[in-house]
Amino acid sequence: MNNHFAVLLDTSFFIRLFSPDEPLHENAKGYYKYFLEEKIKLKFSTISIAEYCVRGEISDLPLKQLQIIPFNYNHAIKTGIFAGIMFERLRNIDLTVTPRAIIPNDAKLFAQADIDPLVKYFITSDTRTIEKTRRLLNNGIDLQFEIINIHTPHKDQFGRLF
Repeated sequence: MNNHFAVLLDTSFFIRLFSPDEPLHENAKGYYKYFLEEKIKLKFSTISIAEYCVRGEISDLPLKQLQIIPFNYNHAIKTGIFAGIMFERLRNIDLTVTPRAIIPNDAKLFAQADIDPLVKYFITSDTRTIEKTRRLLNNGIDLQFEIINIHTPHKDQFGRLF
């Protein structure tokens, strides 16, 4: 395996990968094939497993090819920092935040990706949510990973001819 870096796969990535009728299916398939061919470590969060299992089955996931990342103590602390920044910035732009605000899963996944020194990329198709989360965390947070949006084919992202 390529121990130099890893990619954290979002729930939306697998939904597109397993849905041949989805417009982004071919892009997801291209990335998955590329990661396997390049022996890039594939990581998947327990948070994403919970999201996937709302409509899918755990047996659908290629668990033998994935390193499962549990949400742990360090992730919770970093998530609290990220969520605090996000909620503060939402208050500053006059959006109502409920008294008992729910921490979005995106903040949790970002915390996991940010803490894991091997995670170089976080891959998703959920453009709107991810862009909003990244925008709220900009200014003061230097994320330790890049976000790959599967709307861009892997050959364009990585400069491949195939």
